[in-house]
Amino acid sequence: MILTDAQILECMEKGSIKVEPFRRECLGTNSYDVHLGKTLAVYKDSVLDARKHNLIESFEIPEEGYVLTPDNFYLGVTQEYTETLAHVPFLEGKSSVGRLGIDIHATAGKGDVGFCNYWTLEISVKKPVRIYSGMPIGQLIYFSVEGQILTPYNKKNSAKYNHVTAQPMESMMWKNQF
Repeated sequence: MILTDAQILECMEKGSIKVEPFRRECLGTNSYDVHLGKTLAVYKDSVLDARKHNLIESFEIPEEGYVLTPDNFYLGVTQEYTETLAHVPFLEGKSSVGRLGIDIHATAGKGDVGFCNYWTLEISVKKPVRIYSGMPIGQLIYFSVEGQILTPYNKKNSAKYNHVTAQPMESMMWKNQF
């Protein structure tokens, strides 16, 4: 079941959902709009290796915006820090963003119960498009969970993305054993 606006607000009052900064006008009927942060990153190497720590270069989006191109892959970050302690958060792109040919995630739209961080965005575009820090970029949808959670994400020793940062985070695939 997807939470409604009233249920999201109730959960925020109880502390099981947190969005900072919270703006009431960003609360939709059954979602919360998030915005593009000021930092983007690109991988330093043109060929990525799943067994290697692939390093990124970060830069701030200038006031006049930044043109994303289809020949590159970008990591972005949300302006909002979120905590979701009792629900499964899903991050989806806004339809207005999709209609500009911007994809905000390749595969990682679902968070885990216990995810407490900024969201790293996996951005690709179909054609060149100018983007701006602070623009609406996606929406969080919260799903109810049935059953007991044994280990929330923020308590897992093996969780690779628990380091809280307002910077885009590169892939930590290299930490897996394979």
